[in-house]
Amino acid sequence: MLQEESDLSLIIAQIVQKLKGSNLYSQLERQAWASLQRPEIKLESLKEDIKRFFKTSGWEKKLQNAVYSELNVFPLPSHPAAPPEHLKEPLAYMRKAQGSWEKRILKSLNSMCTELSIPLARKRPVGEQKELLSKWNEMGTDEPDLSLFRPVYAPKDFLEKELFVELGLTTGQLGIDDSTQVPPELFENEHVRIGHKVLAEQDSAAAQQYVRQGSPTALRAELWALILNVSSQPEDILYYEQLKTNVIQHDLLVDSLIYKDVKLTASNDDYYFVFEDYLYQVLLCFSRDTSVLGHFAYNSASPPKSYIRGKLGIEEYAVFYPPNGVIPFHGFSMYVAPLCFLYHEPSKLYQIFREMYVRFFFRLHSISSHPSGIVSLCLLFETLLQTHLPQLFYHLREIGAQPLRISFKWMVRAFSGYLATDQLLLLWDRILGYNSLELLAVLAAAVFAFRAVNLMEVTSLAAAEAVLADLSTLKVMPLLQIFLFATVT
Repeated sequence: MLQEESDLSLIIAQIVQKLKGSNLYSQLERQAWASLQRPEIKLESLKEDIKRFFKTSGWEKKLQNAVYSELNVFPLPSHPAAPPEHLKEPLAYMRKAQGSWEKRILKSLNSMCTELSIPLARKRPVGEQKELLSKWNEMGTDEPDLSLFRPVYAPKDFLEKELFVELGLTTGQLGIDDSTQVPPELFENEHVRIGHKVLAEQDSAAAQQYVRQGSPTALRAELWALILNVSSQPEDILYYEQLKTNVIQHDLLVDSLIYKDVKLTASNDDYYFVFEDYLYQVLLCFSRDTSVLGHFAYNSASPPKSYIRGKLGIEEYAVFYPPNGVIPFHGFSMYVAPLCFLYHEPSKLYQIFREMYVRFFFRLHSISSHPSGIVSLCLLFETLLQTHLPQLFYHLREIGAQPLRISFKWMVRAFSGYLATDQLLLLWDRILGYNSLELLAVLAAAVFAFRAVNLMEVTSLAAAEAVLADLSTLKVMPLLQIFLFATVT
């Protein structure tokens, strides 16, 4: 009991410390001072009166949402004497594996710099700045020569039931019960009505619980923003504009990696090619955003360092590179692309993506023991397949078609670019709802179960890949429900 109280005190202290540096804290402080002029605020009951004012004016709800948002990304409490690297990743062998992986990425990046005689960063000449600014909203029309640039890594290089009770067969689900065969009055109408009520209450926790049954298309953008505690304040728009200015002024090597990735992935996708300009804007700004560095406190990875020319190895001349500490890989732009369907205002789109990345997506390309980390997802996928479909699992192993070799790329991209967009958004609803990426492994196993009859007939890896090449016709929710609740073991 004492340990629990101690853990809770530690969490409260750390969240208070984090919020003290936020814009919300400044706003609350200003509101508290301003409330002193109100006639209902009395000196003898000052504390209680101000608390009552915060409650009636809606500021208490904003504070609750901010605390809830912090709790969703907060690492589990550890011993006060534990070193900082234990917060990032408690297992030593995982830290060692992640460290080796980072060295490999940096070696690839540095060798590209040397081969192409291109600096990691340079200030753009004034003429180039003006040209980039003039075509900011149509960067997709630019065709720079990227033939010599190569992605730093791709997912294949990296590879070397009680929980989901709301997905049960007896619970209404968007993605099933809103089909044209089901009368809307049986589920859909009521679910939409509740959705409007949740938005009116502006309660992040309620919104998170609500989207476990799926989000109505018309409400999804607002619900996700509420869950992620993203609201476009003037200072947020200003911050985005500052990032944009940084892009205009400075050219980074990673810019070419971003251009190349968008050209190779989203630009060739039937759903996402129209958002090419948005992708450049968001990802170029993201690479400059030093606030992203904060997530490395609970990420097993560490941001790469570069040194000012001629000062190699001298720590006071070290800078994080890129400024956000994240080197994009092949397929990285597909984390942003689906969000373009929901958000059409660049700064809002940017904030949503950044929050999705520091909560979820970073776990898909770093080595850790976290339940939502890619290592745990691989283990969960193989365990589910061996448990539910042992014959299929061993048949594929026998013919050299390791199931994980096929499913790994789906999970690393959170299925973006593989599922139809409406189905992908239904899947991401549940990821936000459960604050967990574990459904990616469940869905990957469910896809194998769905195609099991065909897969039992194949005799090679190429044939197995052909059977699973097109997932665009699959319906996510029926697959998940059948696999989780209707599979006989």
